[in-house]
Amino acid sequence: MLGTQRGSEAPRGAAVERGPARVATVSRREAVRIEIRRAIILGTLTPGERITETQLADQLGVSRPTIREALNALAEEGLIVKEPYRGLRVASLGPEALHDIAIGRIALDMLAVDEVLADKSGTKFAAIERGWRRYEEALYDADPVVQHDSHLEFHRCIWEASGNFLLEKLWPVTAAQLTIALAEDERRRADPEREYRVHLTLMDALRTRDRERIFEAVSAHTLRSADEVVQMILRDQGPRD
Repeated sequence: MLGTQRGSEAPRGAAVERGPARVATVSRREAVRIEIRRAIILGTLTPGERITETQLADQLGVSRPTIREALNALAEEGLIVKEPYRGLRVASLGPEALHDIAIGRIALDMLAVDEVLADKSGTKFAAIERGWRRYEEALYDADPVVQHDSHLEFHRCIWEASGNFLLEKLWPVTAAQLTIALAEDERRRADPEREYRVHLTLMDALRTRDRERIFEAVSAHTLRSADEVVQMILRDQGPRD
């Protein structure tokens, strides 16, 4: 089961249902997309899990055409995979893919950092500081999806602050990959305090404006996070014969 009905927003400190709820307001396609994404983030729908339009239509209380439109949007984002003759499944990332993504992200993060450091006016770095403040405000929200999105938004703000056209275009696919990776992490060890400390170390490095120190922090942050997720996945899978 994906979940039970809840309001679209929960008051701070209130219990939050884990999974999609029946949808009754706004654009139904968009509301359904949000609810399925929520289920992926919270682990109610797990990486690699097969899903059907009929199953989701029954659980969310909407028509199959609406489900189909939402799933198409999620497939474009990279959170759902369409396989010929096999149907739909939640996107997943193996250990090698997680490592490759981490290596690529370091290069792209440093591209953004170089653009920010080259801005002598300080305007671009000020945008990162604003993004950091938004992250601090949202990290401890009662809703774990808000916490998840605050993590994504902090990393996005670094790319956005750079003003680099390529990074702007690459962010949507990167965000989808990060969503899958973070979901693997968060459903095993949801710990906002640990996450805050990890990102504060990165932010402190950025504040030095020292490229070498920033590179070391970005590399450590990204590779360590990927390696930890890989180890948790392998541990859950158990020993192979």
